[in-house]
Amino acid sequence: MTRTGWVSAFVGAGLIGAVGLGLAPAQAADKYKIYLSMSYIGNDWQGEAANMVKAMAASKDMAGKVDLQVQVSGPNAQKQIQQINAMVQAGAKAIVVYPISPTALNAAVKNACSKGVVVVAYDAEISEPCAHNVTIDQAEAGRVTAEWLAKKLNGKGNIVAITGVPGTSVDTERTKAAKAVFAKYPDIKIVNEAVGLWSQAVARTELSKILATRKWDEIDGLWMQVGCYTANSMQIEAGATADKLKPCAGEGSNGGRIQMLPANTEVEGANGTYKPMSAPRISYASPPYSGALALKLAVQKLDGKEIPQHTTLPLPLVTNETIKLCQEGTWAEMKSGCNAFKPSLVSNPGWFASIFSNDTPEVGLNAALVGQPED
Repeated sequence: MTRTGWVSAFVGAGLIGAVGLGLAPAQAADKYKIYLSMSYIGNDWQGEAANMVKAMAASKDMAGKVDLQVQVSGPNAQKQIQQINAMVQAGAKAIVVYPISPTALNAAVKNACSKGVVVVAYDAEISEPCAHNVTIDQAEAGRVTAEWLAKKLNGKGNIVAITGVPGTSVDTERTKAAKAVFAKYPDIKIVNEAVGLWSQAVARTELSKILATRKWDEIDGLWMQVGCYTANSMQIEAGATADKLKPCAGEGSNGGRIQMLPANTEVEGANGTYKPMSAPRISYASPPYSGALALKLAVQKLDGKEIPQHTTLPLPLVTNETIKLCQEGTWAEMKSGCNAFKPSLVSNPGWFASIFSNDTPEVGLNAALVGQPED
């Protein structure tokens, strides 16, 4: 979906602006006023993560105590700063934030903390010491995926790299770690690099630009923060057979994981059966439930409990050897280890599949898809 499309989707879901959960003013007055401060929203992950925050706020243990309001600044640090300052002035008790920069918001966050506001960042980090952070180890994500690709290529070959949203700690740490790995292999060359903004649509655009001057035969592998699903699809469109797909180290999109399943299987799709292609992949993700967990921790802090200053989530990694299809998408099934969903359950191939955590039983498949809690 395009960035404009996502904005429309957010408006339809009641996520743009200072919007609550349909609470009457008298009800909201007895609740914690908590803001979700979002920066860049032009990709599937951000919409899914916002759905899970919304679902957490609506869960049975939260609905009676949380008045959730959402504001979107876009990829503009100054606007996010202004919005955070306004949230504090409006009486915020906590701010759950996807920061556009690890440092640019520090003064506003420090001011919020000084007023007793709990600030919890998710996925991307804030370096101000008073902020709490909920993340994966982004450097590990870059390092592990780059090492997989280097080994897959036997230490030599031409690589195309598609990065994320510039300036975020997520993109900086992943890219830096991956390049440090590739630098150890003198016969591996990054022949093209482009900014992908964690969007399948943008990845297609940037790959199309690269392919205007470079043939697929001149590319041996891909390292993509988002876009492996699209890269595989583009190769098939160009006439490649499934056994000739380039190895791709990249995101945990559901469509990309379905492509990883054995080629001799059939998967139920929205319009008939779908045949996977054994695409050579390592798939990782920042879990979209990180925002929901950030909200849960913020409420715990407001309730007087101690919460960690930094919560490091397990890094979800899936390879062709560990891919496992979820048949129904139930909580019990996800707990047993399935890590990809049938297209008949999840039609959007860019949707991220790493939604399970024992720490957030309140949110599952319906939370990620439509913002509804499990209970």
